[in-house]
Amino acid sequence: MFASIAIVIVGGRYLLRPVFRTVTRTGLPEVSTATALLVVIGTAWLMEQAGVSMALGAFLAGMLLADSEYRHELESQIEPFKGLLLGLFFISVGMGANLSILFETPGLLLGLTLMLLAVKLPLLVVVGRTIGGLGAASAIRLGVVLAAGGEFAFVVFKLGKDQGLFDAHTYDLLLMTITLSMALTPLLMLACTRLLKRPPVPREVPEQYKTIQTDAPRVVIVGMGRMGQIVSRILRAQKIPFIALDTSVDAIEMTRTFEQAPVFYGDPLRAEVLHAAKVGEAEYVVITTDDPEITTRTAEHIKRLYPQMKVLARARNRQHVHKLTDVGAEPIRETFYSSLEMTRRALVGLGLTREQAADRIQRFSEHDEQLLETQGRVRDDRAKVMQNAKEARVELARLFESDSN
Repeated sequence: MFASIAIVIVGGRYLLRPVFRTVTRTGLPEVSTATALLVVIGTAWLMEQAGVSMALGAFLAGMLLADSEYRHELESQIEPFKGLLLGLFFISVGMGANLSILFETPGLLLGLTLMLLAVKLPLLVVVGRTIGGLGAASAIRLGVVLAAGGEFAFVVFKLGKDQGLFDAHTYDLLLMTITLSMALTPLLMLACTRLLKRPPVPREVPEQYKTIQTDAPRVVIVGMGRMGQIVSRILRAQKIPFIALDTSVDAIEMTRTFEQAPVFYGDPLRAEVLHAAKVGEAEYVVITTDDPEITTRTAEHIKRLYPQMKVLARARNRQHVHKLTDVGAEPIRETFYSSLEMTRRALVGLGLTREQAADRIQRFSEHDEQLLETQGRVRDDRAKVMQNAKEARVELARLFESDSN
């Protein structure tokens, strides 16, 4: 038996590479898939002829295929079958399980399951820590994921039953133990995630970030993410004085390091922070934070303290546009203009002239702004919003058709 296993492993390692190299050169994925199936079925058949389990042969063939440099190609080819076969496997597990044991001897079944988990989990943690070099948290996650019985246990127990090593009742009990351990794995993973989840430790804010030093800024930027950094770079190139506020120490450090921008730590929802930043002397406040709720609250807070202030605010979607408009801010849709530019380039690539594409984009932009204003007046009535959207599609198509004629 050991000789046959060794022959399969050694022969497969040296024969599979030239075979798949030749198959890959054909450029036909069907041939590659058929070759992989032939390797698995052929290896299983040879192992059976040698007096070894077909399942063990298929397992060895799978390991050989997974160890080859063509494993990613094979994995992509068998991807459509994976879900179907997994479903078939679990259906067969459920059909083969003797559920009556769960009600007849629940204590024994639960005890065996807990014993299996109690033995495997610590061993896996030790292996992960010593041999794998994992940290404590990663080793525990490894133990939790692999603590349940594996699917190959069903094959081994079936062979044991066929060879008369144990009776049918013991076989059913062992199968239910493995099945129950598999069913408990998702619950164990959820518990592990909650137990190992560490609360974020806020970084200490250096004093130089807290002390806001500024002359009279013309623009105050709230939030120094991607949008805020672009705004600050352009203002700086135009030599327009500005100041930026953020509550992320990492963002402040990065912006100061790469942009040398005047960004400080401060919560814009606090009146004293706005006063220290001299918001009242600015002409614009540009809010670029990516949280819609925080953006709306910040805009509302600033407009309440400084009613005359012009506030430009980043809007996540159409509903957010209406909320920002209600608090007196001017919303700027975060994906609107990039979508228009992508569409313009696509239209040019599809045969329109640059002038025609620009005209279509301009028409759509004006039409959409009118639709947005109309929907804002009836946004609490879903039926009217949907009716407006339907009418707008017809109107837009009519505009473009008249223009093409």
